[in-house]
Amino acid sequence: MSQSYKELLQQREILEKAIVQARQNEIAAAVAKVRELVAEFGLTAQDVFPSRGAKSAGKSTAKVAPKYRDPATGQTWTGRGKAPKWIDGKDRNQFLIA
Repeated sequence: MSQSYKELLQQREILEKAIVQARQNEIAAAVAKVRELVAEFGLTAQDVFPSRGAKSAGKSTAKVAPKYRDPATGQTWTGRGKAPKWIDGKDRNQFLIA
């Protein structure tokens, strides 16, 4: 029993609509449950999502100017984090950017 291409496309369209509807129903149920728990325990957005306020609480996201430069390639390094291979284990004074 073989189905035609058009019949299969129609079935796919019906399935895709059913999938979208099922997802919407499950999301609505999940949101209702979350709201119920938030109300029951008196939770705040900070309680549920503590990292949202962390950026504004003092952690700077400004870029740091490079402190070292490889004269051979022109690559730079700020001096923070793991040292690149071109400077690792060498005297860093020779790579300082004036």
